[in-house]
Amino acid sequence: MQQRLITEMESYLQSLPEVERIDAINAFRQAIHNNSPFREQPIDCVLWVKQDSITANDYNPNNVAPPEMRLLSTSLELDGFTQPIVVTENAPQDYEIVDGFHRHEIGKNRAAMKRQLKGYLPITCLRKTRQQKYDRMAATIRHNRARGRHQISAMSELVRELALLGWNDTKIGKELGMDSDEVLRLKQINGLLELFADRRYSEAWTVK
Repeated sequence: MQQRLITEMESYLQSLPEVERIDAINAFRQAIHNNSPFREQPIDCVLWVKQDSITANDYNPNNVAPPEMRLLSTSLELDGFTQPIVVTENAPQDYEIVDGFHRHEIGKNRAAMKRQLKGYLPITCLRKTRQQKYDRMAATIRHNRARGRHQISAMSELVRELALLGWNDTKIGKELGMDSDEVLRLKQINGLLELFADRRYSEAWTVK
């Protein structure tokens, strides 16, 4: 039965125009994912979606130097996409990048890649439980911290925003993979009094 289903699926896919074939492949992959023992893992389902349905986030602090960007571009052109772009789905066919901003930029804007990818990009979606902006911000930083370089000013601004949302130092450190000293230093860069509202200072530091 398994081989018969595979044969019928191949015959069906070969009968479709390219765009409809891509849609059908995505539907098959989603159906398999829904029944997979690994359905809790985003990588279990990689879909091909139109480039225009993917948008960048407005908080990514990761910075890639020009030589590294050229190397990434060469790698994508010669080796292809070996990692999908990690996204959240804000609405049907409306995806926001969590990780993979630079892969997205190269895949969308480099002529050679646009030809190879036929106007599509590979994505995998984070679980539905993480839809709040601050959760997406934390996920982006976790994905990026081991790769590339973060712009300190952008990182401090993210910490500021999370603190103003009510996250304490412990939660910020846990979610972003930082120790307490890193969190404190990033708060100090902003130099805003409200970020230190949960800390006690001795009278020696009190302005008379």
